[in-house]
Amino acid sequence: MQTASPPTRSELTQHLVDTKIAGNIATSRENNLDHYRSLALADPYYMFGLTFDNEWTYRDVLALMAKSAGVIDDPEHRAGQDAIDPERTIDALEGMAARIAAALRKPDPRIIIATGHPTGIMTIHLALARFAAARGATLLTPAEGLMISSGGLGRKRRVMYFDEVAVLADGGALVHSHDPAPMQAMLARLDGDRPDLVIADHGWAGAAGEAGVETVGFADSNDPGLFVGEAEGKIAVTVPLDDNVFPRHYAPLTSYLIARVESDL
Repeated sequence: MQTASPPTRSELTQHLVDTKIAGNIATSRENNLDHYRSLALADPYYMFGLTFDNEWTYRDVLALMAKSAGVIDDPEHRAGQDAIDPERTIDALEGMAARIAAALRKPDPRIIIATGHPTGIMTIHLALARFAAARGATLLTPAEGLMISSGGLGRKRRVMYFDEVAVLADGGALVHSHDPAPMQAMLARLDGDRPDLVIADHGWAGAAGEAGVETVGFADSNDPGLFVGEAEGKIAVTVPLDDNVFPRHYAPLTSYLIARVESDL
């Protein structure tokens, strides 16, 4: 599947920092902390369809994000630069690769891939869909064309698939979405016949994890929901990264991830 040699770990680390996928990221400290407070207040927009068994205070969320994503752990650092630790990104990529490989080793593996990011990391999902299909996986496409109430104000949006990657569309435009409703509808259409794995982000991942499906996902430093879901055992692996840099910048990360899956098969 790969036309170029994947980067070494040290090469990928440098690339992540150079492109601000990790390292000193574009997301501001103020934005991160605001979202951590919102999650601690159980704002559904940031919970991604997950429910939590434990009470997560603002300080708890910040401490978890420092541990899982490498954001600055000092609660007195309230403005300016924040960061994602590239080593944590790569550790999580390797954990994700192991989960994908385990699914692909099953007889007739069934996988759902979905993204709330029609820019940025959608390119990773598309590459994983092509790879999984070439390795014999069935990529499930439930609820194609279904209209979903999403985005507030009674707005209806449609579940669509691009190369078997689920996205949400509003008329002729693809939309950025945190909404768990599309994945909830997709799983309902399967009548309990669960996929072996979901690869997703935002509410697509949260809803799958909440339903008890093996789920791996990508999340930015200002999207703590999946990290809390991982801490509570509902999400298998969450990869921290800036989720909306230029799509071409994700190519080395994608190559590294797929190479790791191949080595684990």
